[in-house]
Formats: sequence, structure tokens, C-alpha cells
Amino acid sequence: MSTAGQSETLVEVWRRIIIGDHKSWVVMEHGTCVILVDAEGDLAEHACAIMRQYGPVDVGSAAADFSVIPLADHPGWVVTGHHPDILNFVSPEIFAASEPSHDVVGMYGRTMRDADGRAPKVLHVEDRRV
Repeated sequence: MSTAGQSETLVEVWRRIIIGDHKSWVVMEHGTCVILVDAEGDLAEHACAIMRQYGPVDVGSAAADFSVIPLADHPGWVVTGHHPDILNFVSPEIFAASEPSHDVVGMYGRTMRDADGRAPKVLHVEDRRV
């Protein structure tokens, strides 16, 4: 679970790493970010519906797969999964090892997504609709 200070920091991180001023996004309690392009209505409700459907990890399914993207302009990684608009930021501060493997980073991000998918709770909504 994130504290208020951590969620503000996480929101700032997502503001720096999301490319495209037209993209709205929602950050969940465990740090999962749902990108919402061309979404209508309540963004938080839309993001929670996506998380409930695509967030939980079912071992042996596509939901368990992940990719790890090292960030060029910010320390850390983005972990992606089977839904292209669900992302997790993983900070290097989380790990004791200076160079964790991509598998370790990916598993951490996937665990965050799973927690947010099973019980989505919105921390922040960034509404970029015009």
C-alpha cells in the first residue's frame, strides 16, 4: 500500500514518463497505471473495470506474461503485460541488489498489477480530455 507521500511521488513519476499530452490516466493503490485514450464518462470507473478484467494474474495464462522496459530518462523500469494500456513503474530503490534481473523486476511489477486488479482502488486521476 502507498502512503500519501509515495502516491504523490508516483504521480510525478508517471507525469514524467508517459508520452503524449492527450492521454488521460489513472493510478491505482499499488502503483498500476491505466492509460485511457478516447475514454468517455468517469475515468476512475473505466480504469477500475479494465483492472478487474485484465489486472489479475492467472498463472499459465497470458495474464502472467510481462515485459520489462528500462527507462532511458528516469531511473527504473516499466513493466507491461497482456493489456497494452496497463503499466507498472518499478523503482530501483525497491531492490537491495544494484542490478536486479529483468525477471525479478517483472515479477514485482506483475505482483503490483495483480493486487490492483483484484481490488482496484484509485489513488489519482489525470484527466487530459479537452
